[in-house]
Amino acid sequence: MADEMLDKAAQVLVDRGIGGPFACAMVLGTGLGRIADDLEDAVSVPYADIPGFPGSGVSGHAGRLVAGRFEGRRVLVYAGRAHYYEHGDPAAMRVPVGVLTAFGSPPLILTNAAGSVRPDIRPGGIVAIRDHINLSGANPLIGETGDARFVSMTDAYDARLLRRFKAAAGQCGVALSEGVYAWFSGPSFETPAEIRMAKTLGADLVGMSTVPEVILARRFRIRVGAISIVTNMGAGIDGAAPSHGETRDVAATASTGLRRLLKAVVGGLEDV
Repeated sequence: MADEMLDKAAQVLVDRGIGGPFACAMVLGTGLGRIADDLEDAVSVPYADIPGFPGSGVSGHAGRLVAGRFEGRRVLVYAGRAHYYEHGDPAAMRVPVGVLTAFGSPPLILTNAAGSVRPDIRPGGIVAIRDHINLSGANPLIGETGDARFVSMTDAYDARLLRRFKAAAGQCGVALSEGVYAWFSGPSFETPAEIRMAKTLGADLVGMSTVPEVILARRFRIRVGAISIVTNMGAGIDGAAPSHGETRDVAATASTGLRRLLKAVVGGLEDV
């Protein structure tokens, strides 16, 4: 049934004028939706019109799929995502991610807003994710049958894309750190004790998204990379008490640097 839903979603997109090939696909996190406005010759379809695409009830997530040209290359942009905490389903993004297989499985670039647990990575900073820690206890592949569910996560974050991120950062003059992202289920923010735990376990960032999409992408054999905008310090660090308003507003302000970085990344994808 799930694969039938992928076919239905792909057919609706083709009927609405969205078809491959694409140089890459991008998922835009909280407060980053304006990047979709940079696309030329854009075709936009609301998630509500696409079979299997979940709705998003989070401010800062538009809920539309946009195809167009970005730095001269055709890209597919997910302006908003569904979160585990909205639906109680870690596989809420299964169809949006899986439908990429109908368009040649372009590499998937995920973006998010994250909290920092490192004093040297401050709000407004941009971090390339090199690995993650799943602290939610959930997995989008639970309930699947067959051997495809046994996904290796050893190289979940594509090394070539990570090199591209670094090279692009140097080209466009954007400071880029690297780090490990810890996924908490949300929607409540982490406690100071949980932030201390995450730091002890080796996390550099904390957040409420991205990891399910990485797992799904690897299940569909799609190369994936991820970039975080740091919107706040973790709870208890320098007296921090994170809020969604802070996350949304800082992400929107810091999105200028991320837009520059993504333009450089996409412009150089022939090197990947």
